[in-house]
Amino acid sequence: MAQPVDLRPVSVTVHPSRRLVQLVAGLALYGASIAMLTRAQLGLDPWNTLHEGLTGLTGLSFGTITGLTAVAVLLLWVPLRQRPGVGTVANVLVIAVTVDLVRLVLPDQHVLALQIPLLVGGVVLNGLATAVYVGARLGPGPRDGLMTGLSARTGRSVRLVRTGIELTVLAIGFTLGGTVGAGTVLYALGIGPLTQAFLPYVAWRDARVAS
Repeated sequence: MAQPVDLRPVSVTVHPSRRLVQLVAGLALYGASIAMLTRAQLGLDPWNTLHEGLTGLTGLSFGTITGLTAVAVLLLWVPLRQRPGVGTVANVLVIAVTVDLVRLVLPDQHVLALQIPLLVGGVVLNGLATAVYVGARLGPGPRDGLMTGLSARTGRSVRLVRTGIELTVLAIGFTLGGTVGAGTVLYALGIGPLTQAFLPYVAWRDARVAS
């Protein structure tokens, strides 16, 4: 069984500037990857499938549902003893801005020969981006904090935990009427292994432990 990577926030005295750059870069890449997935039009990722389903059910805006879902997920951090950091706040701000900027220059695709590469590239980029910004160890976003918290508490790999979360969210979102397609299945099955594969190369380690 793969050993979970220690992603608890480290002291900001450990390479703070470089880790902040990694955090922002990872979040920006994550936002870009989400924009790619939406423009590919081959199915939403599980969390946005859930958001869409809840939007239709409640009549609230997509952004409002996204925020309320994030708050609900943060409440799950309490029994997992997860602590928010600067990355938790930056997660919302940087991703939101990047998604809008990329969508301004990237139009919807309607030709399958363009949709498929955009979809696959978006999923791979999303896995890399997740590893990059979580690996900065400045505090994960709400959903990734749930992932790393469960991994640490259960001893299961990030790959297994992430895949389990994505499949559960997908099932709930689909039941509520969220959009599901080939891209949704690819994302749900691929994001866990991708994140697990990239994490060892980008996760910061406390200098006191590494020395």
